Amino acid sequence: MKKLIIIPAYNESANIEKTVRRIKERAPEFDYVIINDCSTDRTLQICRENGFHVINLPQNLGIGGAVQTGYLYGYRNGYDMAVQVDGDGQHDPAFLDEMAKYMIKEDLDMVIGSRFIEKKGFQSSGIRRIGIRYFTFLIKILTGKTITDPTSGLRLVDRKVMELFSEQYPKDYPEPESVVAVIRRKMKVGEIPVIMHEREGGVSSISAKKSVYYMIKVSLAILIERIRR
Repeated sequence: MKKLIIIPAYNESANIEKTVRRIKERAPEFDYVIINDCSTDRTLQICRENGFHVINLPQNLGIGGAVQTGYLYGYRNGYDMAVQVDGDGQHDPAFLDEMAKYMIKEDLDMVIGSRFIEKKGFQSSGIRRIGIRYFTFLIKILTGKTITDPTSGLRLVDRKVMELFSEQYPKDYPEPESVVAVIRRKMKVGEIPVIMHEREGGVSSISAKKSVYYMIKVSLAILIERIRR
C-alpha cells in the first residue's frame, strides 16, 4: 500500500530537519511531502538544501489550506492512506506503522493518535486540556462517538477520507470539525494510544489570546457540520 506523511510547515526552521530525519528512521515505509505554507524564515531553504520533498505554497493558506494541499497531493498521486505529522517535533513517527496496521485490522477510515488513552508523554497545558475535554463532550453529545483527543493532528486516513478532505477542509483549527465531518458520513473512526512530545522550537499557532475565539469558532463549526445535509 502507498502511504503518505503530510508535514504542514510554517516557520519550522528549528524543527523541520529533525522531523524529516525521524520519519526516515522510524517510518521508512512511508513517503512524505512537506507543505511549506509561505514561511518567512529558512524553512524552504533548509528543505531545498537537504533535498527534501516539498511543495512551496505561493501564499500563506493557514494550517487548513496547507493540510488540504497535502490530501489533494496524496489523492491525485494514488496513495491509499495519508497521515498528518506536524513539523514541530510533537508527533513521533514511530507510531505510524502501528496506526496503519490498526486501520487495516479494524477496517477503519480514520485512526487518531491519542495522548489521553494511556496518559503518557506531553499532555498539553492545563487550559488546553480543559478545552480538549469540552470538545470530547460536545462531539459525544452531537454524534454519540467518544473521541478522547479531538484536537490531535496525528491522524491517519484512508483514500475515501482523503478524497473528502481534498474537496472540503476547515480553514483553521480543523481537527474537531473534520472529525465530525467524517463521523457524520458514517465513516468509522478509531483511536490508539500514542506518546507526544512538547514543541521543540518555534511558536504555536494557538496563542492565549486566540483561545476564546478558538472555542467559539470551532463549537459553531461543529454544530453547523453536524446539521448540514
